[in-house]
Amino acid sequence: MAGAYARLVENHSLPRTAAFFDLDKTVIAKSSTLTFSKSFYQGGLISRGAALRAAYTQFVFLAGGADHDQMERMRDYLSALCKGWNVQQVKEIVAETLHDLIDPIIYDEAASLIEEHHTAGRDVVIVSTSGAEVVEPIGELLGADRVVATRMVVGDDGCFTGEVEYYAYGPTKAEAVKELAASEGYDLARCFAYSDSATDIPMLESVGHPFAVNPDRALRREALARGWPVLVFNRPVRLKQRLPAFSMPPRPALVAAAAVGAAAATAGLVWYVSRRPGRRARPPRAGQPYENFARI
Repeated sequence: MAGAYARLVENHSLPRTAAFFDLDKTVIAKSSTLTFSKSFYQGGLISRGAALRAAYTQFVFLAGGADHDQMERMRDYLSALCKGWNVQQVKEIVAETLHDLIDPIIYDEAASLIEEHHTAGRDVVIVSTSGAEVVEPIGELLGADRVVATRMVVGDDGCFTGEVEYYAYGPTKAEAVKELAASEGYDLARCFAYSDSATDIPMLESVGHPFAVNPDRALRREALARGWPVLVFNRPVRLKQRLPAFSMPPRPALVAAAAVGAAAATAGLVWYVSRRPGRRARPPRAGQPYENFARI
């Protein structure tokens, strides 16, 4: 107990740290934007044909990931699709359907990691290519401290113009991470990052502790070459089913709850750690701090 207190005091004297999470297929099991396509159709924002095309795009995304060219085509498609949408209506649809659509597809392993990072005193930042109108409510649901997301241009009439103001993708994600580190005082060498896609390699290599989560083929090759740990998340679960009466309380309460359940949650993680030749991964010992485990 005294040793744990000493570590806590020591950590508070160090620079601030953060954990940066990609969203789609890293924290949740699907594309956050495409998941709402049926709700947007029911709300009159898109046609039946567009909803079916979105469902097919979701299937392709889940089956094989999305490389650079596919992500660019998806951006152009979604930009054209949302042109003329009333922003307030979009926010209302997302708010009304958020728990029904997103809560069931949050990875249990990712939710545990978010809790553990908060318990360790780190900020949690969601960095997603999806639009801010979708990502910000999801970030709030997850208890994230900050969100970086794509922003669309909004006209004077309160509707999307179809133009992209800021595209949170590839190198721009890494730039956002570095800008946050400068403004918030994060020590990137002690920060963590998680993603499933090779397009996020710039973000992953900008921190001291990068992790490949359910990686696509290109990212898996890169992770093996660089000795980055590879994690497999495969248990989507409703947040309320993870802990009794769990309802995403404010962060102080969340931290307190995580302190009680962290050991059990960690035991349920499926870890496949890729190591450099000559180094062996050791399983966590009872009572071993999460940071030591993450760095083995």
